[in-house]
This record gives sequence, structure tokens and C-alpha cells, in this order.
Amino acid sequence: MRTDIVLTVIGPDRPGLVSALAQTVADGGGNWLDARMASLAGQFAGILLVGVEAKKADALVDALKALEKRGLRFVFEKNHTAVAHEAARTLTLELVGLDRPGIVRDISHVVAAQQISIIDLETELVSGSFSGEAMFKARAVLTVPDTADIGALRTSLESLANELMVDLSLDA
Repeated sequence: MRTDIVLTVIGPDRPGLVSALAQTVADGGGNWLDARMASLAGQFAGILLVGVEAKKADALVDALKALEKRGLRFVFEKNHTAVAHEAARTLTLELVGLDRPGIVRDISHVVAAQQISIIDLETELVSGSFSGEAMFKARAVLTVPDTADIGALRTSLESLANELMVDLSLDA
């Protein structure tokens, strides 16, 4: 039986951190399945999904914990069974507009109110090409149950985009 381990990691950024993680996973018999990693404000932060034989899972976690000597901190979650998912489709939401506090809060509230999950979210602050003003960009991948009303979601998001004065698109 396979165990899936989801781990989060954070620590001071420096060359070789991903290599150390990958080597430890490989040495422990794990299979690197999915990851999101970034350097933010000088800190390396990541979330990683590793598959491993159930009998090797605890040893792999212990080996990864040994990397804490290098200044990393971890949180681990193990799952021994597959999670059943209801029928769903995927949509991509993209947004760009002048930066202001609360954009992610407001958008995520509208999405959650429709019982839709955000499965991937990337945001960044960039300089406007003409004005040089701080522009907020977001890209979210949504898992939408087949029973969800996409029209209601689109209407709610468009209304909020007008209120926030941002450009927003929702595509399949």
C-alpha cells in the first residue's frame, strides 16, 4: 500500500535546498509527485506531495526531519487511503488590477460562497507597464462541482471585479 505524505517546509533561502529535499526523498524510497515552492522575502517556502510505500513512510519523515539541522521547519500529513472526489470540472480565474488590501479575501469569499474550491493560487505584485504603479496579479485554478451554477459564480465575480476595479476572467 502507498502512503501519500504532504509536507510543508520553510526556512532561510539558499542554494541547494530543493536538491537536499529531492535527495532525501529519493534516498528514502519516495516518489516526488507534486510541489509548489518559492522564495518569498528571503525565505524558502514549499508544499510537496510525496508517495512512498507505507512501510517506509515513517523512516522518510524522520530523514526529512533531519534537515531541520539546516534551519528548515516542516509540517507533515500522511494519508493511507485515496480520497473520493465528487464529479467536478476545472476553471481558471485570472485577475489584474491596482493593488489594495483585501483582494484575495474578497475573491475567495465569493468562490467559497458557491461551494467551489481553490486548488492552486498564484499571486504577485508587479509594476504597471506605463504607470509604474503597484499592480496585483492573481491566477487561481478552481475545482467546480458539476452541480455548481457557473452563471451565478460568473455574475458574482463580475460584480466584485467592478467594485474592486480590476480585470477578471473566468475560463474553462
